[in-house]
Amino acid sequence: MVCVATLLLLRHGRTTANADGGLAGRQPVELDDTGRAQATAVGERLKGLPLAVVVTSPLIRCRQTLELALPGAAPVVEEGLIECGYGAWEGQPLKKLAKEPLWPVVQQHPSAAVFPEGESMAAMSARAVAAVRSWDARISAAHGPEAVWLACSHGDVIKAIVADALGVHLDLFQRIVADPASVTAIRYTPLRPFLVRLNDTGGDLAGLVPPPRKRRRRATGATDSDAAVGGGAGATR
Repeated sequence: MVCVATLLLLRHGRTTANADGGLAGRQPVELDDTGRAQATAVGERLKGLPLAVVVTSPLIRCRQTLELALPGAAPVVEEGLIECGYGAWEGQPLKKLAKEPLWPVVQQHPSAAVFPEGESMAAMSARAVAAVRSWDARISAAHGPEAVWLACSHGDVIKAIVADALGVHLDLFQRIVADPASVTAIRYTPLRPFLVRLNDTGGDLAGLVPPPRKRRRRATGATDSDAAVGGGAGATR
């Protein structure tokens, strides 16, 4: 087992579209009062965490969330974390979209869903997973295996990243929940990813910060560092 960086996936706070039951997509919808309160609250939970890097979707609702949650941070925009391109569906009420022939496909077979004038869900998943895995490798190399970093993105994007970490098909990702302002934690090891926390909206996040690696002396007098990762009972993180 090896010690690796920890990724915190933060969903943006509630928006006016969330409150109205609409599909925002890539439209510049902003946080509502509830969303701003959620962002401030999650900031209290993140306070004190030594975040090596903060990256974000370019959409304003994510940037507003980080401005409130982490006012001292300097987020780096990552296009790979942008919301799925819903095309002609954007801005439409969900109750109207639920009557579209594509709706059951999105819910039951999302890997086959391609939005009119928009993106496929498979393409969204592929570019989001590639983005976080690339960032994680670079951050681990630059900041060491105890690094903790944060990515702020959107519900479907986070669900797709979680599905990949769990090793489940994209067609099952609708079973995953990522609420506004929730935190999900993943560690990518050479063996497999570990889902450490999912849709956490109120727990203590300090435990996600790995302790400094302890050095222990072998019988030969040599020293070695040892840290386990994952969700098992033997994990030291």
